[in-house]
Formats: sequence, structure tokens, C-alpha cells
Amino acid sequence: MKTTKKLLILAIASFSTVVVASDYKGDRSKFATEYKNIVIEPQWVDSDTIELVRPLNVRRWVYLGAPFTPHALNGNKANFPEFHNVYVQEEAFQHYRDHGVWPEGTMMAKELQLVDRAVGEEGVQKDGSRYEPSGRGYFPGKVNGMDVAVKDSTRFSESKNWGYFNFGHHAPPYKVSSVAASIGECAGCHIANADEDMVYMKMYRPLVEPLELPEALKITH
Repeated sequence: MKTTKKLLILAIASFSTVVVASDYKGDRSKFATEYKNIVIEPQWVDSDTIELVRPLNVRRWVYLGAPFTPHALNGNKANFPEFHNVYVQEEAFQHYRDHGVWPEGTMMAKELQLVDRAVGEEGVQKDGSRYEPSGRGYFPGKVNGMDVAVKDSTRFSESKNWGYFNFGHHAPPYKVSSVAASIGECAGCHIANADEDMVYMKMYRPLVEPLELPEALKITH
């Protein structure tokens, strides 16, 4: 598996130039090449760049939640009108549970998912909602984009240790690699608004915290 990843990175690198966005000023010679608490590590196109290889199989990672900002609630002009399905590596998830901190090398992958039906189809209301046996609501349909956030203080100290990558706001296939977005494009919003370590934890905390066992099932010593 490691060999396959290295070959993929070399193939991408052969078609890429060394790119470091102007608003990230880290010392390239000190960029991390490994992450001690992470098994599924971020893979970079060359060790001295901030170009990330899109992680694979993110749908197998731990699911954190799906914030949703539909057009109907945003003047029909939502920047991201889809469900935001957010996943994180299992070992990063466990590290956060154990220590209350996301470790270096954490990747949070967000896959966008469109509302299932467009206005005008039978049974669909003007605001895009529709009726299902469970009631009226918004229901997920086709996937429509992939973003990834990476915690790496050696590369992204200028944006409170996180870099943000867009692999396409459209249906798959997504891009194979992506250079970190400028701070103004993504990180700035998290700096101004995220409630904990650049992450909107209030949206995910109920799924991050473990369920307590009923008293009858707890083992006493």
C-alpha cells in the first residue's frame, strides 16, 4: 500500500510544479513528512509543497455529521447548498476522544451531497423539500464535491495550523491533488467563527462523545 501511494505521488509530481501559496510562509525544509499519531497520513506532492494528494476511501472513515445549508434558507444563494458529510481518520477520532485535541496529520474530509430532487418534479415543494413516509423534509441525492482540511503546524502556522483543499465542487471524478486554498478563501472563515481548534465542534460533538453504558451494564471492580 505504501509503495502504491509513493508511485501515485511521483506520477502527480511529474506533472506538477513546486507550489506554495504566497500567504503561507513556513520553512519548507521543516515541513513534516510523517505524523506519529496517524496511520492514514496526509500525502503531499513532494515533501516541500502544500499540494495534497486526495485521500482515498474517506467514506470508510469515522462519520462526524452532515451540516446542511439549503438555498431555501439562504435567499436561494447558499454557497454550499448541499449536505456536508464530514469524515475523519479513525486514529485521529480516537486521539481526540482520549486527549481532547486533534493530532497533527488529522484530515477532515467533507463530501457534498445535493438535495435529491429539483423544484418542479412531482411531489417536490417550492422550497425544494418533498414528502417521504417520515414526513416533509430535505433528502440527500447525488454527491457534488470534495474538500479536505489538514492539521499540520509545520505548513500552516499562518492559519492556526490548518490548511484547506478543494478537489472540485461538482460530481465525481474529483481532482487527484490540490494546492491549499489561500487563507482568505477558506481558513479565514474558520479563524473568525470556528469554536474549537478551527473546527465547528458544536456541530459534531454529540457524535464524537462516546455513549455511556447503562448502569446495569457497567462492570465494577
